[in-house]
Amino acid sequence: MSQEIFDAVRANYGAVAQSGLSSEHSGVRAVAEAFGYTAEELTSIPAEANMGLSCGNPTAIANLREGETVVDLGSGGGLDVFLASAKVGPEGRAIGIDMTKEMIELARRNAEKQLEAGAINNVEFHLATIDKLPLEDSTVDCVISNCVINLAPDKKAVFCEIARVLKPGGRVAVSDIALKQPLPAEVSSDISAYVGCIAGAVTIDDYRQGLIEAGFTEVLIVDSRADLNAYAQIEGQSACCSPAMEETENDSAKNNPTASACCAPASSQSVPQVSSCCAPVEAVEPADGSFHNSLSDLMARYNVNDYAASVKVFAVKPS
Repeated sequence: MSQEIFDAVRANYGAVAQSGLSSEHSGVRAVAEAFGYTAEELTSIPAEANMGLSCGNPTAIANLREGETVVDLGSGGGLDVFLASAKVGPEGRAIGIDMTKEMIELARRNAEKQLEAGAINNVEFHLATIDKLPLEDSTVDCVISNCVINLAPDKKAVFCEIARVLKPGGRVAVSDIALKQPLPAEVSSDISAYVGCIAGAVTIDDYRQGLIEAGFTEVLIVDSRADLNAYAQIEGQSACCSPAMEETENDSAKNNPTASACCAPASSQSVPQVSSCCAPVEAVEPADGSFHNSLSDLMARYNVNDYAASVKVFAVKPS
């Protein structure tokens, strides 16, 4: 099932990158603020860097210092990379890794906007999976990530790669989704729930053990107590989903039926959709559209807060 998951996640995020979601939409901005971003942070970067995909704010917990090299796993449009860039300064490096070509292209366009606005030139983005990082051994001071490791089918490989690229004494500061108790069988076996940031999550204990087995010490996983139904409170959405965009807000959504918002009710479009923690995608679900409908139905019957938590993950590579 790993390849199916991989294809679904990559296609889904590709659709998000082309959807036009940004901080210019009040719901998207509200999602980011609900998970710890300040209004000042969001206005300091290109609006398109924020697409409402967060479950935390790793740059706020990473204690980044000038001159450091920081790597963001699953960097999307560059939100956390740009915020990290300002913290590490001109002598530092902020590196984004994403497996989706469309996201990398978007992030690089956003980087150009940052430079035009006078930002320092210390960011870079690489197309790669987070279990095979295109970085040399022991070259990174801090690894951050935001609601992405839960999507990786092989988390052990991800943890080992993080350990490989970190310098001795380097640290992990990650925002993610982890389970407080096992999911119901119908949720854990549903690929739409996996792409929706739920079924791929592991328990807090397993997350901790995975980091320990990869060689990390001082492993700490803290439940942030954030409401994972914040999206529902903001825009009538459910679970780990970005808020819906009104068609009048984004003309591109009118021309691209697969770019409408995630977890929004299915319309009468002829193209079937699925939902993720970000946005819908085509070509990975049954032709009858049951993929999208099944996730909506699952989330209507289960309160995600009963099973999962937004967590802050800290760990250190021994010196």
